[in-house]
Amino acid sequence: MKAAIEMMDERAGAIDGKARPAGMRIQMRFAAIWIALAALLVVGGIIVPRSLVPGNMLAVMPLAAFLAIAAMGQSLVLMTRGIDLSIPAIVTLSSTLLLGVSGGSDAGLAGAIVVALLAAAAIGLINGMLVGLLQLNALIVTLAVGAILSGVTLWYRQGLPAESGVPPMLADWGGTRLAGVNVSVGGAVILDEALTIILRKTIVGRRFSAVGANPRAAHVAGISLPTYQIAAFVVAGLLYGVAGILLSAFIRNPTLDVGNAYLLAPIAAAVLGGTAMSGGIGSMIAVAGAALFLTHLGQMLKMMGIATAFQLIVQGIAIALGMGLSQLNIASPTAMWNRLTRQRS
Repeated sequence: MKAAIEMMDERAGAIDGKARPAGMRIQMRFAAIWIALAALLVVGGIIVPRSLVPGNMLAVMPLAAFLAIAAMGQSLVLMTRGIDLSIPAIVTLSSTLLLGVSGGSDAGLAGAIVVALLAAAAIGLINGMLVGLLQLNALIVTLAVGAILSGVTLWYRQGLPAESGVPPMLADWGGTRLAGVNVSVGGAVILDEALTIILRKTIVGRRFSAVGANPRAAHVAGISLPTYQIAAFVVAGLLYGVAGILLSAFIRNPTLDVGNAYLLAPIAAAVLGGTAMSGGIGSMIAVAGAALFLTHLGQMLKMMGIATAFQLIVQGIAIALGMGLSQLNIASPTAMWNRLTRQRS
């Protein structure tokens, strides 16, 4: 058991930077997205200069924040070797419950937020139990749960006024800016930092990462895999619910299409941010950078007037290149110098 724990700690330590392989190699997995983002900004400044106008940048950031929150949830699921295709349905359900329970009144706002978040967490719990306890395929489970949720949400929404809007207090808050930045961005930053601290600085977080990296060693060490798998889906569900509420506050009159954009985009952001689909490895900060990259790329292509079909092609190529770059490992300058001197001698 001791050997198993040491094996898990070694893999988890590599994730949070506490363990380094020989030669002090620098992983490009998490740095790649920031290099890609910098390159995108340079190219955008040349091809579409107005894309870097402060007003346009500030307008894009809330959209990136919503995607980042959803992608962080997806990353947690991927780190436990799962996948979640129920994100659009949970986002839409949370938004619809917010409208229905509150009735558009400030008096019912607090209760509506609690109900929306509890419902999102409950769906995550169902996903987690089906995957973690019954060992069902995560892709099939979340796809089926998402389809059921879509039907339930459509049925519930039919009983609401066609032009339902969020309570005025929430609408006003959703449009608030601090130092020119929408408050949703601040919310995304807080969640990102909180998850980063938990994953890197706590025992639970390191075990969570280690469980995904080496399930067999975790089992030998007496750590319950289903517990962490279920927890990943529950926390992810909460994050989707938060994204749905923040998005509703931002657009004020959400429709049944509010979650449609969050089927594949969170997966793309998670993978571009360096999250390993094989489990165990992930960085919430890099995932946030990937969300900003994808959002700015989409906005830049729209400003160029490129047809939707070609936008999808360009985005797909960018994702493929980013994934390829993230797999590279570059030796540190010291290691490279030592290697050169050994070769010369």
